[in-house]
Amino acid sequence: MTDPKELESKLWKALDKDRTVMLGASGVEPRPMTALAENDRVPLWFFTSSDTELAESLAGSGGHAATATFASKDHDLFATMTGHVVIDNDRAVIDRLWNPHIAAWFEGGKDDPKLRLLRMDTADAQVWLNESSLLAGVKVLLGIDPKKDHEDKVARVDLR
Repeated sequence: MTDPKELESKLWKALDKDRTVMLGASGVEPRPMTALAENDRVPLWFFTSSDTELAESLAGSGGHAATATFASKDHDLFATMTGHVVIDNDRAVIDRLWNPHIAAWFEGGKDDPKLRLLRMDTADAQVWLNESSLLAGVKVLLGIDPKKDHEDKVARVDLR
């Protein structure tokens, strides 16, 4: 069986390469968002505008249950992360995470009145490693059950 810590490490490495996740929260359908993590640890951070459906749903609330789904660029790792998302306009975090890509979305820079920083406190993740379908096909031809090998490539990972 694959070690959950090993899968967690692979998840952080993949998220660092391609930060796009589909983020959804209670009452808000998933949408593509750029996830930022510091030092391969939760929370996940997202910049958005106050006029998005997600930010509007979180305004004045204590946050919502949330799910972020992720597929690595090469499709060798998939994950579903669950937790709680809130607006957290922590200026120190905004300063640390601010970059030209984020700046392009906010005319007023870090002081743009529409800027909202979301924090997703992720509790756990289900992580899947995807073996090449070509390799799975070869295994079938050789009489090897590809499902058996797949069982060793999935685990629940505690991200807290």
